[in-house]
Amino acid sequence: QVQLEESGGGSVQAGDSLRLSCTASGHTFSFLTLGWFRQAPGKEREFVGASSGYDDTTYYRDSVRGRFTVTRDKAKDTVYLQMNSLKPEDTAVYYCAAASHDSNIEAAYDYWGQGTQVTVSS
Repeated sequence: QVQLEESGGGSVQAGDSLRLSCTASGHTFSFLTLGWFRQAPGKEREFVGASSGYDDTTYYRDSVRGRFTVTRDKAKDTVYLQMNSLKPEDTAVYYCAAASHDSNIEAAYDYWGQGTQVTVSS
């Protein structure tokens, strides 16, 4: 059973940066695809970015590409989401998740963290 725990959320101003962390326990996640999703108030949860469990390549939704970066430290069983040039529309609860194959679809992810709030003020 994989357990995921996010940290690093907070309140920042537009243009600032934040780094979220997600640490896994209960299972090695070296070969799992690790993704980040977010859910803004009144909206559905959406894919943000992910690190492939096959070849460590990364992929992102269009609105964050070039601003957000997913990296992983296999020795620490931790995945990071570096968020730069934050915008008010990035405000959401951010979740990390693990899947057995590459996907940007929520249903493909079997394990989820509890979420961490990111608030960006203009």
